[in-house]
Amino acid sequence: MIVENPVRWFEIYVQDISRAKSFYEDVFQFKLEKLESPESMTQAGCPSIELWAFPMSKGGPGAGGALVKMDGVPSGGSGTLIYFACADCSVEAARAEKAGGKIERPKFSIGQYGFISLIHDTEGNMIGLHSME
Repeated sequence: MIVENPVRWFEIYVQDISRAKSFYEDVFQFKLEKLESPESMTQAGCPSIELWAFPMSKGGPGAGGALVKMDGVPSGGSGTLIYFACADCSVEAARAEKAGGKIERPKFSIGQYGFISLIHDTEGNMIGLHSME
């Protein structure tokens, strides 16, 4: 039996989608892509939703995900921590601060597993940065 990555999708809830989109694009130096809201959600009476997807490759390793602005859903402090892969996590941490975020814990060693840094985005969400250097 082949074991696949168990995480398929993640969502980072935000209050100001433009500000959050700008923050993530500045920190990670990539562009997010607008996703159309699923029509089935509108038909089911779900709240208004706006999604901006992180770059993803179908069939590739890792999980896809998006920034999400949904009426009635707050951002920040939900107890789930997402780690983004980096070449050197101190670089993205510095970009985060310049883009309006905050460094919670500067780069530190996690032994044989590399290094991490913890930052807050502009919406109050804490995310992790991971690198082997």
